[in-house]
Amino acid sequence: MALTLSERAASHVAGFLARRGKGLGVRLAVKTAGCSGMAYKLEFVDVAAETDLVFESHGVRIYTDAKSLPYIDGTELDYAKEGLNEGFQFNNPNVKNECGCGESFHV
Repeated sequence: MALTLSERAASHVAGFLARRGKGLGVRLAVKTAGCSGMAYKLEFVDVAAETDLVFESHGVRIYTDAKSLPYIDGTELDYAKEGLNEGFQFNNPNVKNECGCGESFHV
């Protein structure tokens, strides 16, 4: 499978990278955190690691590591704006349940 971005998310990331004036793409990974066990980690990538796995979606590169991929494989990163709230949403088919606050998940 792969990691993908919706068109909205890709446009948003591309705009951020352009305003920053640097960056290769974004890194999507997981870390141990929260009440459900895992949390997403999303950050800009300025230098790729040799071991990075790289996917491309709508012209934007998504980087991850081999340890994170089994937990996020097939995930689509979307960007939504609802009223005053806006932000990235993770559509991860591997999630079995999430904590009440939405900050962490379990596979």
